[in-house]
Amino acid sequence: METLIQAAYLIAAALFILGLKQMSSPVTARRGILWAGAGMVLATLATFMSPQILDSDQVSVNIGLIIIAIALGGGYAWYSGKKVAMTDMPQMIAMYNGMGGGAAAAIAAVELIKASNEAAHDVTGSATVADMLGADVAVLGILGAIIGTISFSGSIIAWAKLDGRLNRSKLLPMQHVINALLAIVTLGFGVAIYFTNSLDTIIIFYLLALVLGVFITVPVGGADMPVIISLFNALTGLAVGFEGYVLGNAAMIIAGIVVGSAGSLLTQLMATAMNRSVANVFFAGVGTDAAAATAQTAARGS
Repeated sequence: METLIQAAYLIAAALFILGLKQMSSPVTARRGILWAGAGMVLATLATFMSPQILDSDQVSVNIGLIIIAIALGGGYAWYSGKKVAMTDMPQMIAMYNGMGGGAAAAIAAVELIKASNEAAHDVTGSATVADMLGADVAVLGILGAIIGTISFSGSIIAWAKLDGRLNRSKLLPMQHVINALLAIVTLGFGVAIYFTNSLDTIIIFYLLALVLGVFITVPVGGADMPVIISLFNALTGLAVGFEGYVLGNAAMIIAGIVVGSAGSLLTQLMATAMNRSVANVFFAGVGTDAAAATAQTAARGS
């Protein structure tokens, strides 16, 4: 059974890659979407046969929850996909991308919390999350958690801007310094998770990552949102790849790496087309209140 599951995941990953290749041309884009969708259906069906589900004492509950999740997510996606106007497609992409990052972060949260509980009840009394998961899995799980969480909250802000629900971009005094300090503190809590078994540390870590994603995205001007969404898409792919390693899921690893690399290349191409660097898009504050005030001051001075 395990061999069949892994073979299904490998075929699904191949369909993802072929679908992405087909999407590079308007002529074959629709076919590519169908191929990638078929790969996702195959990967989902293979999940039902996972030993973690079938060998569990709560197999009926697990399968029931999966079916409910598919019905809710698939039903809403079908409805919104039929209803959305083409002019609103960017914000839909931002929203769905955020959901992908959030899903990766949720997978990491489940694994980290489970490892924390196991470590807390270990007979030695000094076990850590790294001891329960292993060093490599713990590191990738924590990195996937912070990347996925930032992509989730940042994508939600991008959606709100594109949808007209957040109309202004504000740059706080010393915004970039605040972001840098917040990133350092978040990473510090990530390191603390590795060396401890504290549930409170995990909760604070996720809250800080959520805030960091918001603070990163809010100052970015509306015209730069497509570049930011593309970058968050790449980050979501990276997070999915990391969490695929945590779960030992080949389809997630391959698909995450493909999405991460393709998204990174697309982000770079989009920034180059605007005659700017990705760093300039993030840190220049173009289109923000602060940038506008600076421009007005310069105009009065001239």
